[in-house]
Amino acid sequence: MGAMSKSRLMVGVVMILLGLGMIGLTRAQDDYEGPMSDLQFLVVKDYNGKPVRNAAVVLHPVNKKGMQSKGGMELKTDNNGRTNIDGIPYGALRVQVLAPGFQTFGEDYEINKPELQITVKLKRPAGQYTSGGKTVDPQKDDVKKPPPKPQ
Repeated sequence: MGAMSKSRLMVGVVMILLGLGMIGLTRAQDDYEGPMSDLQFLVVKDYNGKPVRNAAVVLHPVNKKGMQSKGGMELKTDNNGRTNIDGIPYGALRVQVLAPGFQTFGEDYEINKPELQITVKLKRPAGQYTSGGKTVDPQKDDVKKPPPKPQ
């Protein structure tokens, strides 16, 4: 299976699991009587600031011990790299953003305002390749080119 196929499979599995977890987050929202926040997300490319469309913005509640709680919700960005959701309870929230061709983003936020705008800058994947069975990162200084062949 190629790297791209594995990546698509992983995203598919994550989507199914998140779909099942969304029920828990929705129930938690229904039972919650405290303050709630309206969240707005903007997902852009870090190198040029252009929007990333169809990025998956995944939300997971985080418990008091800093562990990801059961439940979760997935949003998709529009053509302008934007998505939003209303009625998120105050407290810790783990935000993950996945988009093909970019590194996965993940960060915890403390939701404590009636409205919160979060901008996510996605990075390109690190340039790695395999050389003689060893993974090499050309962005590091330890990469050495073979000496030129004598003529």
